Amino acid sequence: MKIKFIGGVGTVTGSKTLIESNGIRILVDCGQFQGIKSLRELNWQPLPILPSTIDFVLLTHGHLDHCGWLPRLVDQGFKGKIYCTSPTAAITKLILLDSAKIQEEEANKANEGHYSKHEIAEPLYNLKQAEAVFPHFRVIKNNEQIPLVAEISAVFTNSGHIIGACSIILNLENKTLVFSGDIGRDNDLLMFPPIKPKKADYIFLESTYGNRLHPETDTKAELEMYINNTVQKGGTIIIPSFAVERAQTIMYLLWQLKTEGKIPNIPYIIDTPMGIKVLDIFENNRKWHKLHEQDYVAMCQMFTMISDYQETIETIYNKEPKVIIAASGMITGGRVLSYLERYIGLPETTIIIIGYQAEGTRGRKLLEGEKEIKIYGKFYDVKANILEIEGLSAHGDQKDLLNWLSELQNTPKKVFLVHGENEAFEELGTKIKEKYGFDCVIPQMNQEFEL
Repeated sequence: MKIKFIGGVGTVTGSKTLIESNGIRILVDCGQFQGIKSLRELNWQPLPILPSTIDFVLLTHGHLDHCGWLPRLVDQGFKGKIYCTSPTAAITKLILLDSAKIQEEEANKANEGHYSKHEIAEPLYNLKQAEAVFPHFRVIKNNEQIPLVAEISAVFTNSGHIIGACSIILNLENKTLVFSGDIGRDNDLLMFPPIKPKKADYIFLESTYGNRLHPETDTKAELEMYINNTVQKGGTIIIPSFAVERAQTIMYLLWQLKTEGKIPNIPYIIDTPMGIKVLDIFENNRKWHKLHEQDYVAMCQMFTMISDYQETIETIYNKEPKVIIAASGMITGGRVLSYLERYIGLPETTIIIIGYQAEGTRGRKLLEGEKEIKIYGKFYDVKANILEIEGLSAHGDQKDLLNWLSELQNTPKKVFLVHGENEAFEELGTKIKEKYGFDCVIPQMNQEFEL
């Protein structure tokens, strides 16, 4: 059996792990690279193997860095099945359509503004190519064994990261391989705790927060303080948010604060069409989250939900204080850019960063104190107040990742550390070795191992 790492190593994006066994090829996740230019350019490169030779894709969850390259895979010849949970299938469809739309729009803007280095800017994929992925989906139930072919089976178990997210247990050649996917937090507001593996010969462990601990602060109190301070100055609060689960968590916290009378009666706006559609997925998949129906209805009633871009424009030019939740979470695209064009140069504005920011993204640059930011080919001075609420990440921290390994009844032969940056890999590997004595490996891009 061979394992080849063709994404999600040395970075938190572009997750793709290829397993080859007895002529069968399985790809765990098929993510898009994001962040610095050298990573984004990898999205245009062909895979080291022909997509037509891949038999199955196993999808841990529906975030772009895990599913966003599927349209390219299908367009280049993949004809197999894509296995995932029901919420993941629904979310992936939304994510891919949204991604294709944004890429088409940005290519058009680049062509109109003549700021692309290419004679004609092309989208990575278009809507038609995104839609071509959907017939390949095969929805499965979690915690049930799925036979892929003779002597190869998979089990999906809840990983708690976002709705529908799973770790994957792959049984083949008398070995058990466990792919963590992205692991959520043990005490998440909306998601149930991750299910810990009991047995594994080889583990592929995400390391996003491998070198960090979430602060023991009161995130709700932080949110309350930031909103009230900004409104007193007459400013607007912009919360760049991942449309899936983070937007819903922020909505839930804001609803609680408003119900308790702790934040003012101003407009609360969610301007992410995809985030609004994700609310329907929460409604239709109640067993996957903790939100009660009565609370869900009351929460939704508090928000103005914007789908039409004309409403976005009207909201942007409305000068009254307001709270806006808009995608994307790393400020790499989406409607949040339109708000930032207008508001990032105003000192009374507050921008609250609430999730992991990959290297090279606008969100990371803002957190690192960048004084100027580029949006659609133009530079804008950063005068807004940039704040971070770390406690709202959907990723487990170092403690959670170590705890996820705590119920193993055997010693795995190897733990491969993936989906992280170098400092996170090294520190997490050291901690795992100290606590459990497991042998950790940090694979490199396109590196292959025989198991």
